[in-house]
Amino acid sequence: MADTNGDVKNKTPEEASTKEEEKPAEPEATDAQVGASEEKADEAPQEPKKQESNKKRKAPSDSKEPTKASRRSIRGAPKSQPTPAQILNFLLSDKALDLCRPEDELKDLEAGGKDIRTYSGSELSPFEELLCAIILSRPISHRLGLRTIRTILNKPYEFVSPKAISNASPDQRHQAMFDAKTQHKDKTATQIGMLAQVVKEKFSNSEDDTSLDKLRTEAGKDWDDERDLLQTNIKGLGKTGLDIFYRRVQWLWPEAFPFVDERTARGVEKLGLPKDAEKLAKLIDQNWSELDTSGLPKGNKDQSKRRVFVVVCERATGAELEGKVEALLEGAATSVAN
Repeated sequence: MADTNGDVKNKTPEEASTKEEEKPAEPEATDAQVGASEEKADEAPQEPKKQESNKKRKAPSDSKEPTKASRRSIRGAPKSQPTPAQILNFLLSDKALDLCRPEDELKDLEAGGKDIRTYSGSELSPFEELLCAIILSRPISHRLGLRTIRTILNKPYEFVSPKAISNASPDQRHQAMFDAKTQHKDKTATQIGMLAQVVKEKFSNSEDDTSLDKLRTEAGKDWDDERDLLQTNIKGLGKTGLDIFYRRVQWLWPEAFPFVDERTARGVEKLGLPKDAEKLAKLIDQNWSELDTSGLPKGNKDQSKRRVFVVVCERATGAELEGKVEALLEGAATSVAN
């Protein structure tokens, strides 16, 4: 997508050399592209529009039963329809995670080892999730967004807290964007610096606090009020960015659970799972005894179920963005049923 905001008028040699890499490669619309019109108003913190009720923001469903994926005769379609338990279990597996990763992320992991932190597979703090949501809500391809996140979360930058970002010079923040070979470098570098400043001053108890608990306390742990506070105080954070943030952080913040945004609803529906948030949560609960959660972070049972919900939503979205829905269904269909 072309930079309609015009933040880079004269290209540096480094930008010119990465021109081809900066072209979005995905045919599917990303979260940012779905909500790109919101970014036109990102020059100042916005007065939020009155949010609809929680129930209205959950993706609707036309049926009382989980949607079944249709049997398809196209080449590459699964030979047999996997059960909901098989689909859920496969989504929690390492094989499914790799299917949902872009190719360059797989190459980075192969070259740099499994210790590399990624948006696809790492457990992130609420501050890191907010930082990632801002990056992914820019009008860039999903792959460029994920590459930018890998660059800033790992060495040598490690922008993992308000303090880490604030301690980096503007030149270092800009260099991180050039190293990521992303688009909208200047605006993104400036925006993450402003994010760190706002969070440090208003939403955290110290420079190292990444929990954003101060935000939740101020909002009375009401997610509508939380969204309003974030949108009012953080430049360029619109509905798209907020949806990205809350679909990820809801396993840590029960007041936001269960939440399925429009982007995620399309992905889970293509897998034959319910796109309605309440029904998807109920399906996970009904199949809980059959799910292999050994690879997920440990916690209380309710938190573990919320984590599974988030992983299912994220990998369904990733599979759609990477064009791997049919491959994922094939993997689920051939997996061993519990």
